[in-house]
Amino acid sequence: MALYTTLLWLSLLLFLPLIVMLLMKMKIVKRQNKQLPPGPPKLPIIGNLHQIGTLAHRSLWQLSKKYGPVMFLKLGSIPTLVVSSAEAAREVLKIHDLDCCSRPQLAGIRKLSYNYIDIAFAPYGDYWRVMRKVSVLELFSTKRVQSFHFIREEEVSLMVNSIAQLSSSTTAVDLGENMLSLTANITCRVAFGKSFRGSGFDSDRFKEMIYEAMTMLACHFSSDFFPSVGWIIDRLTGLHGRLERIFHELDAFYQEVIDDHLNPGHVKQDQEDIIDILLRMERDEAELDAFHFTKDHIKAILMNIFLAGVDTGAITMEWAMAELVRNPKLMHKAQDEVRNCVGKKGYVSESDLDQLHFLKMVVKETLRLHPPAPLLVPRETMSNNFKLNGYDIYPKTLVHVNVWAIGRDPNIWNEPEEFFPERFIDSSVDFKGQHFEFLPFGAGRRGCPGMQMGTSMLEIAVANLLYHFNWELPNGMNVEDMNMEESPGQTIHRKCPLKLVPIIHKWPTED
Repeated sequence: MALYTTLLWLSLLLFLPLIVMLLMKMKIVKRQNKQLPPGPPKLPIIGNLHQIGTLAHRSLWQLSKKYGPVMFLKLGSIPTLVVSSAEAAREVLKIHDLDCCSRPQLAGIRKLSYNYIDIAFAPYGDYWRVMRKVSVLELFSTKRVQSFHFIREEEVSLMVNSIAQLSSSTTAVDLGENMLSLTANITCRVAFGKSFRGSGFDSDRFKEMIYEAMTMLACHFSSDFFPSVGWIIDRLTGLHGRLERIFHELDAFYQEVIDDHLNPGHVKQDQEDIIDILLRMERDEAELDAFHFTKDHIKAILMNIFLAGVDTGAITMEWAMAELVRNPKLMHKAQDEVRNCVGKKGYVSESDLDQLHFLKMVVKETLRLHPPAPLLVPRETMSNNFKLNGYDIYPKTLVHVNVWAIGRDPNIWNEPEEFFPERFIDSSVDFKGQHFEFLPFGAGRRGCPGMQMGTSMLEIAVANLLYHFNWELPNGMNVEDMNMEESPGQTIHRKCPLKLVPIIHKWPTED
Protein backbone atom coordinates (compact mmCIF):
# COMPACT_ATOMS: atom_id res chain seq x y z
CA MET A 1 0.00 0.00 0.00
CA ALA A 2 2.83 2.33 0.88
CA LEU A 3 4.42 1.61 -2.52
CA TYR A 4 1.24 2.55 -4.38
CA THR A 5 1.01 5.77 -2.40
CA THR A 6 4.61 6.63 -3.18
CA LEU A 7 4.06 5.96 -6.89
CA LEU A 8 0.94 8.11 -6.86
CA TRP A 9 2.81 11.07 -5.37
CA LEU A 10 5.69 10.63 -7.79
CA SER A 11 3.24 10.62 -10.70
CA LEU A 12 1.60 13.79 -9.47
CA LEU A 13 4.97 15.49 -9.13
CA LEU A 14 6.00 14.42 -12.61
CA PHE A 15 2.75 15.54 -14.23
CA LEU A 16 2.25 18.69 -12.12
CA PRO A 17 3.99 21.02 -14.62
CA LEU A 18 1.86 19.55 -17.42
CA ILE A 19 -1.33 20.05 -15.37
CA VAL A 20 -0.38 23.67 -14.63
CA MET A 21 0.33 24.32 -18.31
CA LEU A 22 -3.04 22.83 -19.32
CA LEU A 23 -4.91 24.95 -16.76
CA MET A 24 -3.12 28.09 -17.94
CA LYS A 25 -3.94 27.27 -21.54
CA MET A 26 -7.61 26.71 -20.65
CA LYS A 27 -7.69 30.08 -18.88
CA ILE A 28 -6.14 31.80 -21.90
CA VAL A 29 -8.61 30.14 -24.27
CA LYS A 30 -11.51 31.09 -22.01
CA ARG A 31 -10.31 34.72 -21.93
CA GLN A 32 -9.93 34.76 -25.69
CA ASN A 33 -13.45 33.38 -26.11
CA LYS A 34 -14.82 36.40 -24.28
CA GLN A 35 -15.90 38.95 -26.85
CA LEU A 36 -15.72 42.00 -24.58
CA PRO A 37 -16.50 45.45 -25.97
CA PRO A 38 -13.51 47.51 -27.09
CA GLY A 39 -11.86 49.84 -24.65
CA PRO A 40 -8.62 51.66 -23.85
CA PRO A 41 -5.57 49.77 -22.55
CA LYS A 42 -5.53 49.17 -18.80
CA LEU A 43 -2.80 49.66 -16.23
CA PRO A 44 -2.14 46.99 -13.58
CA ILE A 45 -4.28 47.31 -10.44
CA ILE A 46 -5.90 50.69 -11.25
CA GLY A 47 -7.19 49.70 -14.69
CA ASN A 48 -8.55 52.78 -16.47
CA LEU A 49 -9.06 55.00 -13.42
CA HIS A 50 -6.24 57.31 -14.53
CA GLN A 51 -8.21 58.14 -17.70
CA ILE A 52 -11.28 59.48 -15.87
CA GLY A 53 -11.00 63.21 -15.27
CA THR A 54 -12.90 65.44 -12.86
CA LEU A 55 -15.74 65.73 -15.39
CA ALA A 56 -16.28 62.00 -15.90
CA HIS A 57 -19.01 62.40 -18.53
CA ARG A 58 -16.66 64.41 -20.74
CA SER A 59 -13.75 61.98 -20.25
CA LEU A 60 -15.96 59.03 -21.19
CA TRP A 61 -17.35 60.98 -24.17
CA GLN A 62 -13.84 61.56 -25.52
CA LEU A 63 -12.90 57.90 -25.04
CA SER A 64 -16.11 56.78 -26.78
CA LYS A 65 -15.11 58.76 -29.88
CA LYS A 66 -12.15 56.40 -30.25
CA TYR A 67 -13.52 53.12 -28.88
CA GLY A 68 -17.18 53.36 -29.83
CA PRO A 69 -20.59 53.80 -28.16
CA VAL A 70 -20.32 50.46 -26.34
CA MET A 71 -17.06 50.58 -24.40
CA PHE A 72 -15.47 48.39 -21.72
CA LEU A 73 -13.31 49.79 -18.92
CA LYS A 74 -11.83 48.41 -15.73
CA LEU A 75 -12.16 50.84 -12.84
CA GLY A 76 -9.86 49.28 -10.28
CA SER A 77 -11.40 45.84 -9.81
CA ILE A 78 -14.80 46.83 -11.26
CA PRO A 79 -15.64 45.77 -14.84
CA THR A 80 -17.51 48.71 -16.36
CA LEU A 81 -19.66 49.14 -19.46
CA VAL A 82 -20.12 52.66 -20.85
CA VAL A 83 -22.99 53.33 -23.27
CA SER A 84 -22.89 56.53 -25.35
CA SER A 85 -25.45 56.16 -28.16
CA ALA A 86 -29.23 56.06 -28.39
CA GLU A 87 -29.18 52.62 -30.03
CA ALA A 88 -27.01 51.11 -27.29
CA ALA A 89 -29.06 52.86 -24.58
CA ARG A 90 -32.21 51.28 -26.04
CA GLU A 91 -30.55 47.85 -25.85
CA VAL A 92 -29.55 48.36 -22.21
CA LEU A 93 -32.65 50.18 -20.91
CA LYS A 94 -35.33 48.34 -22.88
CA ILE A 95 -34.24 45.10 -24.57
CA HIS A 96 -31.97 44.02 -21.69
CA ASP A 97 -33.59 46.10 -18.96
CA LEU A 98 -34.16 43.06 -16.73
CA ASP A 99 -30.59 41.84 -17.22
CA CYS A 100 -29.05 45.06 -15.92
CA CYS A 101 -31.53 46.77 -13.63
CA SER A 102 -29.83 46.19 -10.29
CA ARG A 103 -27.57 48.66 -8.49
CA PRO A 104 -23.89 48.37 -7.54
CA GLN A 105 -22.93 48.29 -3.89
CA LEU A 106 -20.85 51.43 -3.36
CA ALA A 107 -19.62 52.88 -0.07
CA GLY A 108 -21.20 56.36 -0.17
CA ILE A 109 -24.52 55.03 -1.38
CA ARG A 110 -24.53 52.21 1.18
CA LYS A 111 -24.23 54.64 4.07
CA LEU A 112 -26.61 57.36 2.91
CA SER A 113 -29.29 54.85 1.81
CA TYR A 114 -29.26 53.06 5.18
CA ASN A 115 -27.78 49.96 3.56
CA TYR A 116 -29.81 50.12 0.33
CA ILE A 117 -33.33 50.25 1.79
CA ASP A 118 -34.36 53.26 -0.29
CA ILE A 119 -35.93 53.27 -3.77
CA ALA A 120 -33.26 54.70 -6.09
CA PHE A 121 -30.29 52.61 -4.95
CA ALA A 122 -31.91 49.39 -3.69
CA PRO A 123 -30.78 46.26 -5.56
CA TYR A 124 -33.34 44.69 -7.86
CA GLY A 125 -35.56 42.20 -6.05
CA ASP A 126 -38.82 41.74 -4.16
CA TYR A 127 -38.19 44.65 -1.79
CA TRP A 128 -37.40 47.09 -4.60
CA ARG A 129 -40.48 46.00 -6.59
CA VAL A 130 -42.74 46.70 -3.62
CA MET A 131 -41.14 50.09 -2.94
CA ARG A 132 -41.28 51.06 -6.60
CA LYS A 133 -45.00 50.24 -6.61
CA VAL A 134 -45.49 52.37 -3.50
CA SER A 135 -43.59 55.30 -5.06
CA VAL A 136 -45.64 55.17 -8.27
CA LEU A 137 -49.05 54.71 -6.63
CA GLU A 138 -48.61 56.68 -3.42
CA LEU A 139 -45.74 59.15 -3.48
CA PHE A 140 -45.46 60.37 -7.08
CA SER A 141 -48.78 59.56 -8.71
CA THR A 142 -50.24 62.20 -11.05
CA LYS A 143 -53.01 62.89 -8.54
CA ARG A 144 -50.49 63.34 -5.72
CA VAL A 145 -48.25 65.65 -7.76
CA GLN A 146 -51.20 67.80 -8.82
CA SER A 147 -52.41 68.01 -5.23
CA PHE A 148 -49.23 69.88 -4.29
CA HIS A 149 -49.69 72.60 -6.94
CA PHE A 150 -50.62 75.22 -4.34
CA ILE A 151 -47.28 74.66 -2.56
CA ARG A 152 -45.32 75.20 -5.77
CA GLU A 153 -47.32 78.34 -6.61
CA GLU A 154 -46.99 79.81 -3.10
CA GLU A 155 -43.23 79.24 -2.90
CA VAL A 156 -42.64 80.64 -6.41
CA SER A 157 -44.65 83.73 -5.41
CA LEU A 158 -42.49 84.18 -2.29
CA MET A 159 -39.34 83.88 -4.40
CA VAL A 160 -40.64 86.46 -6.92
CA ASN A 161 -41.46 88.89 -4.10
CA SER A 162 -37.99 88.41 -2.61
CA ILE A 163 -36.31 89.16 -5.96
CA ALA A 164 -38.62 92.13 -6.59
CA GLN A 165 -37.38 93.81 -3.41
CA LEU A 166 -33.91 93.99 -4.96
CA SER A 167 -35.01 95.09 -8.41
CA SER A 168 -35.10 98.81 -7.62
CA SER A 169 -31.44 98.88 -6.54
CA THR A 170 -30.00 97.32 -9.72
CA THR A 171 -28.39 94.74 -7.47
CA ALA A 172 -27.47 91.45 -9.12
CA VAL A 173 -29.12 88.41 -7.56
CA ASP A 174 -27.55 84.97 -7.41
CA LEU A 175 -30.15 82.93 -9.28
CA GLY A 176 -28.52 79.66 -8.23
CA GLU A 177 -29.01 80.55 -4.57
CA ASN A 178 -32.61 81.58 -5.20
CA MET A 179 -33.34 78.41 -7.16
CA LEU A 180 -31.84 76.24 -4.44
CA SER A 181 -33.91 77.96 -1.76
CA LEU A 182 -37.02 77.55 -3.90
CA THR A 183 -36.56 73.84 -4.60
CA ALA A 184 -35.58 73.23 -0.97
CA ASN A 185 -38.71 74.92 0.33
CA ILE A 186 -41.00 73.15 -2.14
CA THR A 187 -39.41 69.76 -1.50
CA CYS A 188 -39.44 70.19 2.27
CA ARG A 189 -43.08 71.28 2.30
CA VAL A 190 -44.13 68.40 0.05
CA ALA A 191 -42.09 65.84 1.98
CA PHE A 192 -42.02 67.24 5.53
CA GLY A 193 -44.93 69.63 5.74
CA LYS A 194 -42.73 72.69 6.41
CA SER A 195 -40.11 74.74 4.58
CA PHE A 196 -36.42 74.38 5.39
CA ARG A 197 -36.60 77.80 7.07
CA GLY A 198 -38.25 75.99 9.97
CA SER A 199 -35.72 73.16 10.08
CA GLY A 200 -33.11 74.74 12.33
CA PHE A 201 -30.56 75.13 9.51
CA ASP A 202 -29.56 78.49 8.10
CA SER A 203 -29.42 78.93 4.34
CA ASP A 204 -25.66 78.51 3.99
CA ARG A 205 -25.50 75.36 6.13
CA PHE A 206 -28.48 73.88 4.32
CA LYS A 207 -26.75 74.41 0.97
CA GLU A 208 -23.49 72.94 2.28
CA MET A 209 -25.32 69.89 3.60
CA ILE A 210 -26.91 69.19 0.21
CA TYR A 211 -23.65 69.68 -1.70
CA GLU A 212 -21.71 67.49 0.73
CA ALA A 213 -24.28 64.70 0.52
CA MET A 214 -24.31 64.81 -3.30
CA THR A 215 -20.49 64.79 -3.28
CA MET A 216 -20.44 61.68 -1.12
CA LEU A 217 -22.93 59.93 -3.42
CA ALA A 218 -20.71 60.68 -6.44
CA CYS A 219 -17.36 60.24 -4.69
CA HIS A 220 -14.94 57.52 -5.81
CA PHE A 221 -14.18 55.65 -2.59
CA SER A 222 -11.03 53.54 -2.75
CA SER A 223 -12.90 50.72 -1.00
CA ASP A 224 -15.20 50.49 -4.04
CA PHE A 225 -12.34 49.89 -6.47
CA PHE A 226 -9.91 48.04 -4.20
CA PRO A 227 -12.07 46.16 -1.65
CA SER A 228 -9.22 44.48 0.22
CA VAL A 229 -7.15 47.60 1.04
CA GLY A 230 -9.20 50.59 -0.11
CA TRP A 231 -10.90 51.09 3.24
CA ILE A 232 -7.49 52.01 4.73
CA ILE A 233 -7.00 54.70 2.08
CA ASP A 234 -10.50 56.10 2.72
CA ARG A 235 -9.66 56.56 6.37
CA LEU A 236 -6.24 58.09 5.69
CA THR A 237 -7.67 60.59 3.20
CA GLY A 238 -10.54 61.56 5.52
CA LEU A 239 -13.30 60.44 3.11
CA HIS A 240 -14.68 57.95 5.60
CA GLY A 241 -14.93 60.64 8.27
CA ARG A 242 -16.66 63.07 5.89
CA LEU A 243 -19.20 60.41 4.99
CA GLU A 244 -19.93 59.63 8.62
CA ARG A 245 -20.36 63.31 9.49
CA ILE A 246 -22.83 64.10 6.70
CA PHE A 247 -24.75 60.89 7.37
CA HIS A 248 -25.26 61.77 11.03
CA GLU A 249 -26.23 65.34 10.15
CA LEU A 250 -28.83 64.17 7.63
CA ASP A 251 -30.05 61.47 9.99
CA ALA A 252 -30.64 64.08 12.71
CA PHE A 253 -32.51 66.24 10.19
CA TYR A 254 -34.79 63.37 9.12
CA GLN A 255 -35.37 62.35 12.72
CA GLU A 256 -36.34 65.91 13.64
CA VAL A 257 -39.10 66.07 11.03
CA ILE A 258 -40.33 62.54 11.86
CA ASP A 259 -40.49 63.38 15.57
CA ASP A 260 -42.36 66.56 14.73
CA HIS A 261 -45.03 64.50 12.93
CA LEU A 262 -45.27 62.05 15.84
CA ASN A 263 -45.67 64.85 18.38
CA PRO A 264 -49.24 64.73 19.77
CA GLY A 265 -49.39 68.51 19.40
CA HIS A 266 -48.48 68.38 15.71
CA VAL A 267 -50.93 70.41 13.66
CA LYS A 268 -52.30 68.24 10.86
CA GLN A 269 -52.43 69.85 7.45
CA ASP A 270 -55.40 69.45 5.12
CA GLN A 271 -53.07 67.77 2.61
CA GLU A 272 -51.04 64.69 3.60
CA ASP A 273 -47.31 65.21 3.14
CA ILE A 274 -44.96 62.38 2.27
CA ILE A 275 -43.94 61.69 5.87
CA ASP A 276 -47.63 61.29 6.74
CA ILE A 277 -47.90 58.69 3.96
CA LEU A 278 -44.77 56.82 5.07
CA LEU A 279 -45.78 56.80 8.73
CA ARG A 280 -49.17 55.44 7.70
CA MET A 281 -47.38 52.69 5.77
CA GLU A 282 -45.32 51.88 8.86
CA ARG A 283 -48.51 51.47 10.89
CA ASP A 284 -50.16 49.34 8.20
CA GLU A 285 -47.48 46.87 7.16
CA ALA A 286 -49.96 44.86 5.09
CA GLU A 287 -49.35 47.38 2.29
CA LEU A 288 -45.74 46.22 2.07
CA ASP A 289 -46.38 42.51 1.56
CA ALA A 290 -45.02 41.58 5.00
CA PHE A 291 -41.80 43.63 4.75
CA HIS A 292 -40.93 45.08 8.13
CA PHE A 293 -41.04 48.82 7.49
CA THR A 294 -39.10 50.93 10.00
CA LYS A 295 -38.05 54.52 10.62
CA ASP A 296 -34.80 53.81 8.76
CA HIS A 297 -36.82 52.89 5.66
CA ILE A 298 -38.62 56.23 5.96
CA LYS A 299 -35.31 58.08 6.28
CA ALA A 300 -33.83 56.27 3.26
CA ILE A 301 -36.78 57.28 1.09
CA LEU A 302 -36.62 60.85 2.40
CA MET A 303 -32.97 60.89 1.31
CA ASN A 304 -34.04 60.10 -2.28
CA ILE A 305 -36.73 62.77 -2.32
CA PHE A 306 -34.72 65.40 -0.49
CA LEU A 307 -31.42 65.21 -2.39
CA ALA A 308 -32.86 64.52 -5.85
CA GLY A 309 -35.69 67.04 -5.52
CA VAL A 310 -33.62 69.93 -4.23
CA ASP A 311 -30.40 69.67 -6.22
CA THR A 312 -31.44 68.62 -9.72
CA GLY A 313 -34.36 71.04 -9.97
CA ALA A 314 -32.26 74.05 -8.96
CA ILE A 315 -29.48 73.09 -11.39
CA THR A 316 -31.83 72.85 -14.38
CA MET A 317 -33.56 76.16 -13.64
CA GLU A 318 -30.20 77.94 -13.44
CA TRP A 319 -28.97 76.45 -16.73
CA ALA A 320 -32.26 77.40 -18.45
CA MET A 321 -31.97 81.02 -17.37
CA ALA A 322 -28.28 81.12 -18.32
CA GLU A 323 -29.00 79.88 -21.84
CA LEU A 324 -31.84 82.38 -22.31
CA VAL A 325 -29.65 85.28 -21.16
CA ARG A 326 -27.00 84.18 -23.67
CA ASN A 327 -29.67 84.18 -26.39
CA PRO A 328 -31.65 87.46 -26.06
CA LYS A 329 -33.96 86.67 -29.01
CA LEU A 330 -35.00 83.42 -27.32
CA MET A 331 -35.45 85.24 -24.02
CA HIS A 332 -37.78 87.82 -25.62
CA LYS A 333 -39.70 85.11 -27.43
CA ALA A 334 -40.27 83.18 -24.20
CA GLN A 335 -41.24 86.35 -22.30
CA ASP A 336 -43.66 87.44 -25.02
CA GLU A 337 -45.34 84.04 -24.98
CA VAL A 338 -45.90 83.90 -21.25
CA ARG A 339 -46.97 87.55 -20.96
CA ASN A 340 -49.37 87.36 -23.90
CA CYS A 341 -50.87 84.15 -22.58
CA VAL A 342 -51.29 85.19 -18.94
CA GLY A 343 -51.92 88.90 -19.49
CA LYS A 344 -52.18 91.19 -16.49
CA LYS A 345 -53.36 88.48 -14.11
CA GLY A 346 -50.25 89.14 -12.03
CA TYR A 347 -48.80 85.62 -11.82
CA VAL A 348 -48.43 82.39 -13.79
CA SER A 349 -50.40 79.47 -12.35
CA GLU A 350 -49.94 75.82 -13.22
CA SER A 351 -53.20 75.90 -15.15
CA ASP A 352 -51.49 78.26 -17.63
CA LEU A 353 -48.54 75.97 -18.38
CA ASP A 354 -50.20 73.81 -21.03
CA GLN A 355 -50.55 76.89 -23.25
CA LEU A 356 -46.85 77.80 -23.00
CA HIS A 357 -45.53 75.69 -25.86
CA PHE A 358 -42.28 77.58 -26.41
CA LEU A 359 -41.50 77.50 -22.67
CA LYS A 360 -41.85 73.72 -22.74
CA MET A 361 -39.42 73.59 -25.67
CA VAL A 362 -36.96 75.72 -23.66
CA VAL A 363 -37.21 73.23 -20.79
CA LYS A 364 -36.67 70.29 -23.17
CA GLU A 365 -33.65 71.91 -24.78
CA THR A 366 -32.15 72.68 -21.37
CA LEU A 367 -32.55 69.05 -20.31
CA ARG A 368 -30.97 67.88 -23.58
CA LEU A 369 -27.93 70.15 -23.37
CA HIS A 370 -27.57 70.16 -19.57
CA PRO A 371 -29.06 66.98 -18.10
CA PRO A 372 -28.77 67.41 -14.31
CA ALA A 373 -27.23 63.93 -13.98
CA PRO A 374 -24.96 63.49 -17.05
CA LEU A 375 -24.38 59.83 -16.22
CA LEU A 376 -27.53 58.04 -15.15
CA VAL A 377 -27.40 56.45 -11.70
CA PRO A 378 -25.17 53.41 -12.41
CA ARG A 379 -26.77 50.04 -12.97
CA GLU A 380 -25.31 46.59 -12.40
CA THR A 381 -25.81 43.52 -14.54
CA MET A 382 -27.43 40.52 -12.88
CA SER A 383 -26.98 36.77 -13.09
CA ASN A 384 -27.25 36.08 -16.82
CA ASN A 385 -24.70 36.80 -19.55
CA PHE A 386 -26.14 38.61 -22.55
CA LYS A 387 -25.01 40.04 -25.87
CA LEU A 388 -24.88 43.77 -26.58
CA ASN A 389 -23.96 44.79 -30.13
CA GLY A 390 -22.38 41.34 -30.49
CA TYR A 391 -20.25 41.69 -27.35
CA ASP A 392 -20.44 39.54 -24.22
CA ILE A 393 -21.67 41.31 -21.09
CA TYR A 394 -21.10 39.42 -17.84
CA PRO A 395 -22.75 39.56 -14.40
CA LYS A 396 -21.61 42.13 -11.82
CA THR A 397 -20.64 44.64 -14.52
CA LEU A 398 -21.17 48.32 -13.70
CA VAL A 399 -23.23 50.08 -16.41
CA HIS A 400 -22.95 53.80 -17.11
CA VAL A 401 -25.32 55.45 -19.61
CA ASN A 402 -23.82 58.77 -20.71
CA VAL A 403 -26.97 60.78 -21.44
CA TRP A 404 -24.88 63.94 -21.71
CA ALA A 405 -22.99 62.42 -24.66
CA ILE A 406 -26.19 61.09 -26.26
CA GLY A 407 -27.69 64.58 -26.09
CA ARG A 408 -24.72 65.87 -28.10
CA ASP A 409 -24.62 63.12 -30.72
CA PRO A 410 -24.38 64.82 -34.16
CA ASN A 411 -25.92 61.72 -35.76
CA ILE A 412 -29.14 62.53 -33.88
CA TRP A 413 -29.13 66.27 -33.22
CA ASN A 414 -28.43 68.98 -35.77
CA GLU A 415 -25.82 71.41 -34.40
CA PRO A 416 -25.92 69.63 -31.03
CA GLU A 417 -23.86 72.23 -29.13
CA GLU A 418 -26.32 75.02 -29.96
CA PHE A 419 -29.18 75.97 -27.66
CA PHE A 420 -32.07 75.78 -30.12
CA PRO A 421 -35.50 75.09 -28.53
CA GLU A 422 -37.25 75.26 -31.91
CA ARG A 423 -35.73 71.88 -32.77
CA PHE A 424 -38.68 70.39 -30.84
CA ILE A 425 -41.37 72.06 -33.00
CA ASP A 426 -43.60 69.33 -34.44
CA SER A 427 -41.37 66.74 -32.76
CA SER A 428 -42.77 63.83 -30.80
CA VAL A 429 -39.46 63.36 -28.96
CA ASP A 430 -40.01 63.61 -25.21
CA PHE A 431 -38.07 62.90 -22.01
CA LYS A 432 -40.47 60.31 -20.54
CA GLY A 433 -38.26 57.31 -21.31
CA GLN A 434 -39.62 56.21 -24.68
CA HIS A 435 -37.12 58.12 -26.85
CA PHE A 436 -33.60 56.91 -26.17
CA GLU A 437 -31.95 59.92 -27.77
CA PHE A 438 -33.32 62.03 -24.89
CA LEU A 439 -33.01 60.46 -21.43
CA PRO A 440 -32.54 63.08 -18.67
CA PHE A 441 -34.76 60.99 -16.35
CA GLY A 442 -33.61 57.57 -17.52
CA ALA A 443 -35.88 54.80 -18.79
CA GLY A 444 -37.05 51.30 -18.03
CA ARG A 445 -37.54 49.86 -14.58
CA ARG A 446 -35.09 52.28 -12.98
CA GLY A 447 -36.43 55.45 -14.60
CA CYS A 448 -36.95 58.38 -12.23
CA PRO A 449 -40.38 58.11 -10.54
CA GLY A 450 -40.26 61.81 -9.56
CA MET A 451 -40.07 63.10 -13.14
CA GLN A 452 -43.49 64.78 -13.11
CA MET A 453 -42.82 66.38 -9.73
CA GLY A 454 -39.52 67.78 -11.01
CA THR A 455 -40.78 69.15 -14.33
CA SER A 456 -43.82 70.77 -12.70
CA MET A 457 -41.54 72.66 -10.33
CA LEU A 458 -39.16 73.63 -13.13
CA GLU A 459 -41.82 74.97 -15.52
CA ILE A 460 -43.74 77.06 -12.98
CA ALA A 461 -40.55 78.67 -11.65
CA VAL A 462 -39.02 79.59 -15.03
CA ALA A 463 -42.39 80.83 -16.33
CA ASN A 464 -42.78 83.26 -13.43
CA LEU A 465 -39.19 84.52 -13.69
CA LEU A 466 -39.84 85.34 -17.35
CA TYR A 467 -43.28 86.86 -16.66
CA HIS A 468 -42.30 89.22 -13.83
CA PHE A 469 -38.79 90.37 -14.78
CA ASN A 470 -36.51 91.44 -17.55
CA TRP A 471 -32.96 90.24 -16.92
CA GLU A 472 -29.65 91.97 -17.51
CA LEU A 473 -26.03 91.02 -16.93
CA PRO A 474 -24.29 93.01 -14.17
CA ASN A 475 -21.72 95.79 -14.61
CA GLY A 476 -21.98 96.08 -18.36
CA MET A 477 -20.97 92.45 -18.82
CA ASN A 478 -21.52 90.98 -22.32
CA VAL A 479 -23.04 87.59 -23.09
CA GLU A 480 -19.69 86.57 -24.62
CA ASP A 481 -18.15 86.98 -21.17
CA MET A 482 -20.47 84.43 -19.52
CA ASN A 483 -18.65 81.41 -18.14
CA MET A 484 -20.62 78.27 -19.08
CA GLU A 485 -18.15 75.78 -17.61
CA GLU A 486 -19.36 72.89 -15.48
CA SER A 487 -18.43 71.97 -11.95
CA PRO A 488 -17.61 68.27 -11.25
CA GLY A 489 -19.98 65.99 -9.38
CA GLN A 490 -22.81 63.52 -9.83
CA THR A 491 -24.94 66.47 -10.91
CA ILE A 492 -23.67 69.28 -13.17
CA HIS A 493 -23.63 72.63 -11.42
CA ARG A 494 -22.39 75.77 -13.13
CA LYS A 495 -18.77 76.48 -12.24
CA CYS A 496 -19.57 80.18 -11.82
CA PRO A 497 -22.82 81.27 -10.14
CA LEU A 498 -25.37 82.93 -12.42
CA LYS A 499 -25.77 86.53 -11.19
CA LEU A 500 -28.30 88.70 -13.02
CA VAL A 501 -29.96 92.06 -12.46
CA PRO A 502 -33.78 91.76 -12.29
CA ILE A 503 -35.89 94.62 -13.67
CA ILE A 504 -39.61 94.45 -12.96
CA HIS A 505 -41.62 94.27 -16.15
CA LYS A 506 -43.90 97.28 -16.55
CA TRP A 507 -47.05 96.83 -18.54
CA PRO A 508 -47.88 99.61 -21.01
CA THR A 509 -50.52 101.98 -19.72
CA GLU A 510 -53.87 102.03 -21.44
CA ASP A 511 -54.97 105.27 -23.09
